[in-house]
Amino acid sequence: MTLARASRLDTQNRVVEAVSNLVKRVGTAAVGVPALLALLFLGPDWAFFGFIAVAVCIGSLELFMMTHPNDRIAQVVGMLTCLATSFSFYFFHGNPRVLSTVLLVLPLLSMLLVLWRLGSVPTTALRVMAGAFGPLYLGCGLTSLALLRKVLPLGEGAGFVVLALGLAWASDTGGYFAGRYLGKHKLYEAVSPKKTIEGSVGGVLCATAFAVLAAYWFLPTLRLVHAIPLAVFGSLSGQLGDLGESLLKRSTGVKDSGNLLPGHGGILDRVDALIVTATVVYLYAQWVGA
Repeated sequence: MTLARASRLDTQNRVVEAVSNLVKRVGTAAVGVPALLALLFLGPDWAFFGFIAVAVCIGSLELFMMTHPNDRIAQVVGMLTCLATSFSFYFFHGNPRVLSTVLLVLPLLSMLLVLWRLGSVPTTALRVMAGAFGPLYLGCGLTSLALLRKVLPLGEGAGFVVLALGLAWASDTGGYFAGRYLGKHKLYEAVSPKKTIEGSVGGVLCATAFAVLAAYWFLPTLRLVHAIPLAVFGSLSGQLGDLGESLLKRSTGVKDSGNLLPGHGGILDRVDALIVTATVVYLYAQWVGA
């Protein structure tokens, strides 16, 4: 086989793989997005929080399977800690005593868990940090979506949730296509070799367009003067969240956090940017928008 022919076959295989992956992504979204929107706009608060809690459980298991490999007990304890943090944040978000207790107790519990499940000594620092970081990262980050729906008037709360989802989705989609067809300059090759500066800019532009659409369409309380900087900051923050999860996977030798979603990998692979974007939108709603 000549070198040119091998190169053509490799290119064809990459194109087929990309198209197959895109079809899987679109199919998963076509099923999941309408169901999520129906639950968001038509379901009760507790049902939407239940959906978020399930995502927290699955995502935390994926996280602790990376940081606590071959230790099912520690993984389950980590998942329960994330779930307890999510419940505390959702039901006692206005109680500073409960929240301060959670913040102070999490590092202690993580240290005790590692002392109980010692395992490999060289990985103890990673496991201690993950045990304190994971519940705040997942338990609070994802639960901020449910809180947006709970603490704000129904239409406005659901609108802010859609804004957070849309910013993450638009940034990811814009970054994918801009990077694929225009990308030439690597963004952070040591962490994510495929991401480019052009893709990052495309993600910011698409997120900004979505925020402007939201302000004029379904979220009239979002002023345009706020929508644009919120979209830029939310998109860039979400991209950092994506890079952070990529770094975590690379450091633990994992390609995907899981295989739950066809074409998407695991829950963490899909919500890495959303966790950060949802946090940004929630803080905006708390301090500025609401």
